[in-house]
Amino acid sequence: MGIGAGERLCKYLYHRTIKNLGGITHHLVPQTELAEMAHPFYNQFARGGEGHLEVGKNVYYTVHHLCHMVLALKPFGCMPSSQSDGVQSAVVNKFKDMIFLPIETSGEGEVNAHSRVQMALGEAKVKAKTEFEQCLKSTGKSLDEIREYIAEHPELKRPFYHVPHREGIAGTAAQFILHVNDRMNKSGRFLHRSRVPGIALPNAV
Repeated sequence: MGIGAGERLCKYLYHRTIKNLGGITHHLVPQTELAEMAHPFYNQFARGGEGHLEVGKNVYYTVHHLCHMVLALKPFGCMPSSQSDGVQSAVVNKFKDMIFLPIETSGEGEVNAHSRVQMALGEAKVKAKTEFEQCLKSTGKSLDEIREYIAEHPELKRPFYHVPHREGIAGTAAQFILHVNDRMNKSGRFLHRSRVPGIALPNAV
């Protein structure tokens, strides 16, 4: 009962904090849900740390499109993480678009780790850029038009401005483009400009 009460209190304080910050981060995912998602690959009862949760988080982030890349950073010789790393190969084989990189904090492997991270980040950047371009194209607007609207609305430049999450979209920049597009369509400003020859109407019109 004490553990359950402590968990509920921690969850309440965390969610209250992110609410006061404008909802700029994700809500906590129930550990039971992560364990269930990991169970096909890693038996949740074979515990000894967060090995099964690492697998569950990787699957959760990929299925719900919350990121382009998962980096597992752990101390050298961590047994639960070493076990989960072995299981992650089966996870990556099932989810072909997943980018997963395990890194151990060992001093002698610093150069090798830096090189591996750079390679994985390169792949993630390509995915993020492709997603951004697809979202921009779907709006029917140019990047200059988006930037002009942002320049006229300073609240969009605030660091704590809440950008609504879109299902199937992982990148914050891509989500931001779609959000600004919705605001422009609601204002009716772009609809008026779209009557000018040579400018295509957005799909929503």
